[in-house]
This record gives sequence, structure tokens and C-alpha cells, in this order.
Amino acid sequence: MSLEKNKAIIRRLIEVENKKDLSLLDEFIAPDYVDPILQIQDREGYKQLDTNVFNAFPDWHTTIEDIIAEGDKVWVHFKSTGTHTGEYSGNLPLIGKITLAPTGNKITLHYIIIWRIADGKIVEKDSAVYDLLDFYKQLGVIEYKGFPDEVK
Repeated sequence: MSLEKNKAIIRRLIEVENKKDLSLLDEFIAPDYVDPILQIQDREGYKQLDTNVFNAFPDWHTTIEDIIAEGDKVWVHFKSTGTHTGEYSGNLPLIGKITLAPTGNKITLHYIIIWRIADGKIVEKDSAVYDLLDFYKQLGVIEYKGFPDEVK
């Protein structure tokens, strides 16, 4: 596939996710999709992750800040926003399984994902970088007070 087609797959995926139409994910996510970071082993696991996020953040919206393709990989810098008005139940990176009651907090999450695409479908999340400290602080999961004076 061409680099532009690979980027178009990611752009269309985000459009579908922003509409919360998970029935269309089969067009973009391979049945044997793998995400080693979140321990997802198939397309149904990907759909479950989206379901958990959309239940917790019904107004969740993602924008693509930047997108680069090379070979079979697409690098994407995202910004997502949402209001935590529903219960979140699932895996959080570095924390593990958690159930989080609604906080009403508005959050903004910046992250970079590298996806691998084969035969027109996303087959693997190759790598991801999330600003989890800020995300968890916004949710109220952690309290961050800054560095101790002796580190400054």
C-alpha cells in the first residue's frame, strides 16, 4: 500500500471513533490485531478498549496533530479531550486494571502512536508514548506536587 493510503486508514479510523461508530472498526482493525502495551490480542479487545473509553468519556474527541508514514508504519501525534462523566473500567498503562468512578474532570491527553499496517488493516500498535503523569493528574488518580526542593 502507498504511504498516503496508510495515512488515510488512520485518518478514517479517527473519524469513525469520533462518531463512536464501533461497527465500522472492522474496516480498519485486523482480526488478529495486537497491542502489547495494553495487552490486547485481537480486534474485539480493541473494540472493548474504545467502549470503555467512550463509556467513561462520552464526549471523547481525538484530533490528529501530525502524521508521518514510512514503509508499513504510521506515526501519529494525537490530542484527545473528554469529560470523565462515566465509570471507567479497564487497564490503564502503568497502573493496571482499575475501576474509576466519574470525576466530572475535563481532560486533555497528548500521545504518539506508531501503528503497523498490512493489507489495508491496522495489525499492531508498534509503540506508544502517553503523557500519563499529566493524564492521571487531570483525572485525580494521582496528586502531583512537583519536585522536592533538593532536586530543583
